[in-house]
Order: sequence, then C-alpha cells, then structure tokens
Amino acid sequence: MAEKVLLILVDGMRPDAIEACDHPFLRELWKESSYSMKAKTVMPSVTLPCHCSLFFSVDPERHGITTNLWMPPVRPIDSLGDTVAKAGKRAAMYYNWEQLRDLNRPGSLIHSEYHDMWRIGGLASDRLLTDHAIDCLREDDPDFIFLYLGYTDEAGHDKGWMTPHYLEAVANASACIEKIYRALPDGWSMVVTADHGGHERSHGYDIPEDMTIPVYLVGAPFEKGRELQNVNIKDLAPTIAAVMGLTKPREWEGRCLLEDEK
Repeated sequence: MAEKVLLILVDGMRPDAIEACDHPFLRELWKESSYSMKAKTVMPSVTLPCHCSLFFSVDPERHGITTNLWMPPVRPIDSLGDTVAKAGKRAAMYYNWEQLRDLNRPGSLIHSEYHDMWRIGGLASDRLLTDHAIDCLREDDPDFIFLYLGYTDEAGHDKGWMTPHYLEAVANASACIEKIYRALPDGWSMVVTADHGGHERSHGYDIPEDMTIPVYLVGAPFEKGRELQNVNIKDLAPTIAAVMGLTKPREWEGRCLLEDEK
C-alpha cells in the first residue's frame, strides 16, 4: 500500500455542527468513508496540544505542550511530517493559525504556506488556502498535504459554538473540503477531522462538547459506510503512515485504524 494522503483539520468543528450547517457535503461523506462521529481528542482540549497529539501520536503529558505556546520537547519525537520526509516523500502544509508552524522540523516540508486570516477575512482565508492546496496537488507532485481550516474556531470564540455565525464557518469549511476532494487525483486518500469541539464561547474542558470530534477516512484502503469505534486523535498519524507505506516511529502510541478494516 502506498497511497498519497490529504489530511484536513477544521479547527473546533463539532460533529453535531456538521448536521446543523447548511452545506451538505460533510453530512453525506460518511457514505464514502470509514468514519466516526464519536472520536475523542486529548486533554487539554486546546488547539496546539491537540495538534501535537495528532502529529506526534502521544498524549500531552508526553509531548509537553499543554497550552497554545510551543515548547520544544525534552525528548523529541518525529512528527507525521518529519516521518514523511525521512522516507524520501514530499509533504506540504497550508494553514492560517501561525502557532502550527513548529509541528514539523525545518526542512521536512517542500512547501509551507501561512495566511493571516484577519488580513483577508476568515471565510476567505479558508477558501484561499484550499485553492492553494489544490494548486500544489496539480503542480508540485506532493505525497502528503496538511490543510488546516482555522476560521471555525475563531467564529466559535467570537459568537459562540452552534450559533449561526459558527455554523456559517462550518458550512464554508464543508464547501472547501468538497472542492479539494473533487480535485484529488487517483491514488489519493483523504482524512478529515477536528482538533476539539467547543461550547458557549470556549473549549478546553473534559466535557463531550469539547472532547468529541468527527473523523472521516476516505479512499481505496477504507471500507465505505463503516462506522469505527473507540477512535482517538492519536490514531490518525499511525493510520496515515500505514496508508502511505511508512514505518511509524516507535514512540507513537496511537493505533492504526486500518486494523479495524480487517
């Protein structure tokens, strides 16, 4: 198995927001996916710790990031992007929250593109990053792309989770995901998830609204319409590595979700 992989993370996207928003794509994507609407993130359910647990496949107690301030781990672990690069493959990253810049070591990415969402507007920023990731697919022959759509979280903090403003951001993310999904060449799989949910105008608590995230695994290695059980955000890096035919670092703690396909 040696698929290429597109990983999309929608910051702060609750599973019930997918059903409540106006755009239908993510509501229907489960039919094409192995999926879970009950996957769990880690505590603290905060953006940078959750991303580090996704990319390093360990709990925050191991990688040491417990706030949105980056601190180099005392015992470094190869991230998902580092693992892709060490295998001689090409990884790229598109994002609009600057604190994610340290998820991969310098030199691990063929392209890293950051846009300040407040400079051009949050909805437009998510759309711009999507378009540039599509350009990368067509022009740069990558093996792995990480696309981060960050405005959903900002909308939640601004007006509140599950408000019309927040649901508009989720609908915009759903449209972005559909657009890049339709542009994927043959030989690509797609993983869609969130880092955490939210409630009122906050997150970071050990409550279902904050801890529950969606996961979609789309592509040839995955059975369509299969509901996965006991999924954790730490499981995504080992699963992506397996899909790409990579050897996962021994420090990673998550399980490969392809085992659920057998």
